[in-house]
Amino acid sequence: MKITKQDEYGLRILLRIARADDDQGLTIAQLSALENMSKPYAGKVTRMLRLAGYIRSTRGQKGGYVLAFPATSILIKNVLTDMGSELFAPEYCKEHRGPIKLCTRSVDCSIRSLWKIIQLTMDEVLDKVTLADLIGEDGSESNALDQLFAQRVATQEMT
Repeated sequence: MKITKQDEYGLRILLRIARADDDQGLTIAQLSALENMSKPYAGKVTRMLRLAGYIRSTRGQKGGYVLAFPATSILIKNVLTDMGSELFAPEYCKEHRGPIKLCTRSVDCSIRSLWKIIQLTMDEVLDKVTLADLIGEDGSESNALDQLFAQRVATQEMT
């Protein structure tokens, strides 16, 4: 999966908003400062997240952005897809064609199946990971995935 800067900032902004204690949410200025990005860029990313339905704005002098749904119902795969991430896209083959309209490797392409299976595997994992899984139980940086990764590493070291 090709994760762009925009995709990563989209996830980071969602995590910041999910961790925020304030019912009014976080402003673009706050998100910009917390993630060390320009205000216009923070505005662009929050707009994408809002249009995709992940966040909504609260009104008033202390208004900001809050999650539109509980963090437990926001799948990371959906966020990345809505932000534009995709490892293998059929359009990829169009970029590697010769003078003919088909991919020059379409008959004997041994790589396409690799990209497809990697995409499928990542999709299977990301279909199970929610925004809540990336947030520590106490709102800290440590989360369930960190614990799962540590267990897997420990298991592999034993074998």
